[in-house]
Amino acid sequence: MPELTGDPKQHDPASFKDGLKGSCLCGSIQVTILEPDLFAKPKGHLCHCANCRKVAGSYVASNMLLDADKVKIEDRDGTLKVYEDKATGSGNSVFRSFCGKDGNPVKSETQLYPGKVIMKMGMFPRIPKPEAEGFGLHKHDWQANHEGIPIYEVKWAGPEKKEMKS
Repeated sequence: MPELTGDPKQHDPASFKDGLKGSCLCGSIQVTILEPDLFAKPKGHLCHCANCRKVAGSYVASNMLLDADKVKIEDRDGTLKVYEDKATGSGNSVFRSFCGKDGNPVKSETQLYPGKVIMKMGMFPRIPKPEAEGFGLHKHDWQANHEGIPIYEVKWAGPEKKEMKS
């Protein structure tokens, strides 16, 4: 059996001083997050909206909103593709980037967050504790809550955010 590498505890956050590095499954797309204090406090969010769940292939997506200039993406084999998702709750397109060879989601961009990218965190060996959960109204009733992480009815950022009551 090959060596298993998916245990995040094998990756000390202190080892990411030069950036948190991740890749798609085939290795064509390499991503580095250049944020020195990435693990200093909770950062990123879990999203339960239908579109993020579909992209993640799971019941929840782990995302992180970052300044675009703090993310370096290398596309060694030219496999980075973009899908324009027009079926969004806001009515604004979300441009979803993924590897065209292995299907790995990489990032999303929307005009709602100019100068920002929403990174798909499943491609990284370790991620910070999320700071929030969005689209809490769309969680399955069997999903547990994460201690200390606020859950918002729909949006977790912006003026229209509304925290769910326990």
